[in-house]
Amino acid sequence: MNDEQKHETATGQPKLFCFGLGFSALTLGQRLLGKGWRVAGTTRSQDKAEHLRAQGFETWLFDPERPLADAETALAGTQYLLSSVPPLPVGDPVLAAHGEAIARLPETSWIGYLSTTGVYGNADGGWVDEDSPIQPSGERGRRRADAEAAWLELGQRSGRPVHLFRLAGIYGPGRNQLESLKRGKARRIHKPGQVFSRIHVEDIAAVLEASMARPAGGRAYNVCDDEPSDPAEVVSYAADLLGVEPPPLVPFEEADLSPMARSFYDDSKRVANRRIKEELGVRLAYPDYRSGLSALLNDVEAAS
Repeated sequence: MNDEQKHETATGQPKLFCFGLGFSALTLGQRLLGKGWRVAGTTRSQDKAEHLRAQGFETWLFDPERPLADAETALAGTQYLLSSVPPLPVGDPVLAAHGEAIARLPETSWIGYLSTTGVYGNADGGWVDEDSPIQPSGERGRRRADAEAAWLELGQRSGRPVHLFRLAGIYGPGRNQLESLKRGKARRIHKPGQVFSRIHVEDIAAVLEASMARPAGGRAYNVCDDEPSDPAEVVSYAADLLGVEPPPLVPFEEADLSPMARSFYDDSKRVANRRIKEELGVRLAYPDYRSGLSALLNDVEAAS
């Protein structure tokens, strides 16, 4: 915790506002609630809003077709702001609806935008880092790159420190290959040379919290573990943990994949994560998929 955060804690609760209380933002929010923060954010449904309120979150309804009903009240007192809302073909919906209100916030000392390593496009299995060219190969990656630029422009215009977090494939409790195997949804796709990077959701929260303690406006961070891997290997390891046979290996050309699932295989790259370690001092709790999946299995067994 830096001096600014210590001061906030002494004089009143620091406030984080999250546009989109999804998997990653919610994990961060739960950590900060446990440390005495106020955490507010948006969700699409009234039922989920009420469920989150019962956990201690201040919740507001928002989606691209429904801006905040009272943005001034919702955002009041926000010192830290995070957006995990994906862009639309026409642009970033948060900026379209509330960009000017965000730019006018008087107390905001940190803004984060959750992006994707997809902005780098395909590297044929080679390494990329934060200084690599932004050259997305698909429409979703292009939207993310445009949204990154728009958030950085807001930071330059408003003087607020905006940070970009390029997330690899996210897994964690309830969302991992162990669960996919149990539900019969896991697949092993063979595409020679294919590698993906991934990240445990708790490590995402740790990176975000570390950045909040060390604002560096305009900085981008790759958020991934230390070991890019063939996705088929990850499924095989999860099957070994469960003591079940892995699903058969299917050649990519023969796999019956949805267009979205197939698009993930358009890019193959190894994503470097030195910056989160060297600049933010992050030590990953789960530096590879084996440690992450093993811990998830142990947590499930301990709870049963």
